Amino acid sequence: MRVALMVTCINEALYPRTGQAVVGLLRRLGVDVEFPQAQTCCGQPMVNTGYLDEAIPVVRTFVDAFAGYDAVVAPSGSCAGSARHQHSMVARRSGDGDLQEAVEELGPKVYELSEFLVDVLGVTDVGAYYPHSVTYHPTCHSLRMLGVGDRPRQLLEAVRGIRLVDLPGDDQCCGFGGTFAVKNADTSIAMGADKARHIRETGAEVIVAGDNSCLTHIGGVLSRQRSGVRAVHLAEILAATEAVAR
Repeated sequence: MRVALMVTCINEALYPRTGQAVVGLLRRLGVDVEFPQAQTCCGQPMVNTGYLDEAIPVVRTFVDAFAGYDAVVAPSGSCAGSARHQHSMVARRSGDGDLQEAVEELGPKVYELSEFLVDVLGVTDVGAYYPHSVTYHPTCHSLRMLGVGDRPRQLLEAVRGIRLVDLPGDDQCCGFGGTFAVKNADTSIAMGADKARHIRETGAEVIVAGDNSCLTHIGGVLSRQRSGVRAVHLAEILAATEAVAR
């Protein structure tokens, strides 16, 4: 199986450890994952703000970069959701039949990390060790657009040493929403404050999610509140072992 890592813009720019964790985790599970150097943005920021024409060349680059792979794994429900659901809309707008065909072929092969682990590899116990109390926030795109369900939780429950604590109102948005946080800052801040309050109520040391975009927002609020709660991506917890405990 040829597998590619779609690292995503935010991870490439701000959270390289997440991409490294995905590669380390998959290789530990026997997957020979590759990193196509030609990959760029998935195009979601343009699509979400109505710039569909500007997204066309980005989608072309995406399908070219990941052509020929059996699976494309992304540590982001948001970006995986864009590839699976938004790219077809952009391709139709382009009027290019070849692009539409390429998108239709590639889209179903794009997986959010937990989907790939549980559905494709068929594993829930990845051999991780993480001796901390953790609460899980299911991000909006993973929950609603992709329907990942309880896959991340299945993976977390199998981690040795972890104490998984339920998060009140876990299905409520954190308030980031990409450009939403810029256009509706006051609402975004209020939603983030609600999410942070629920997290603090759990007494957990760590808030985990599958999208660093959401964790940036949540972690920023928690940091300003001096809560002491760390925001950690799911991939980094699953990559942790007793040899390299984090």
